Amino acid sequence: MRDAFVSELLLAARQDPKIMLVVGDLGYGVVDGFADELPGQFLNAGVAEQSMVGVAAGMASSGYRVFVYSIANFPTLRALEQIRNDVCYHGLDVTIVSVGAGVSYGTLGYTHHAVEDIAIMRALPNMRVLSPADPMEAKAAVHDVLGAPGPAYVRLGKNGEPTLHEQIPVSLASVQYLRRGPDGVLVGVGAVVGECMVAADILRSRGINITVISCPTIAPMDSSWLDEWHSSPLIVTVEEDRLPGGFGSAVMEEVSQKSSDVAILRLGLDDSKLTVIGSGSYLREIHGLNGPSIAESVWRVLGS
Repeated sequence: MRDAFVSELLLAARQDPKIMLVVGDLGYGVVDGFADELPGQFLNAGVAEQSMVGVAAGMASSGYRVFVYSIANFPTLRALEQIRNDVCYHGLDVTIVSVGAGVSYGTLGYTHHAVEDIAIMRALPNMRVLSPADPMEAKAAVHDVLGAPGPAYVRLGKNGEPTLHEQIPVSLASVQYLRRGPDGVLVGVGAVVGECMVAADILRSRGINITVISCPTIAPMDSSWLDEWHSSPLIVTVEEDRLPGGFGSAVMEEVSQKSSDVAILRLGLDDSKLTVIGSGSYLREIHGLNGPSIAESVWRVLGS
């Protein structure tokens, strides 16, 4: 997913000299092509995330469209005050790109996991929050961000996510239907949407046909899909993130505005297991976020 995003950003930067990519001394092998081809539009700010965001804000105030790129929680939590005061307060065209959403950097442990970022970033004023589900949505995120002024946050998977779309979506402002079924809906954000597709296959083999939706833009959220599903047997939100204030919370906020009685099951990371170290796939399994686990959670509610 990160390769798709940077390659699409390079295509856009070739056409627009005001696009800048600023990195925190990482991403070698991913951003090298951009740096080699467009050295005047690339800056390595070093391992200094707070300064990096401050520099980006300065560039944006001079008319540049700046993309700040770093691992997982570093460009968010470490530089939160700069994002809040320097970027959001002034409504600047700075996009914070976090690579390694959720537990993608599993073996590096909690210090490298981005598991509170949805709650934190969507709470900031003027901040758009995007979490693409596959490489095609990652490419679309580049154009969505460039098509609208102001601050944005894009959380990307590390790599190797399955491609769920045949082509780049026209826009991520609306939810993306990946499968339709009458028995309920799985709506997810980020790379874990691929696990939702696996879960849907398992459930179909058990006689439950469920809809799968990717909601790539968390803030501002497209809630029109709730008009269709307000009387659904079950809405399941799935996120590779802690539940408090996360995507599931955002959905519940929207549901509360629609006076709906729909049942909502939120699936996310288990706080008691955040200290466990292992591969991303292993961590999804123990947190109940792989395909079989998601299917089992739905089966316990809808199965007979």
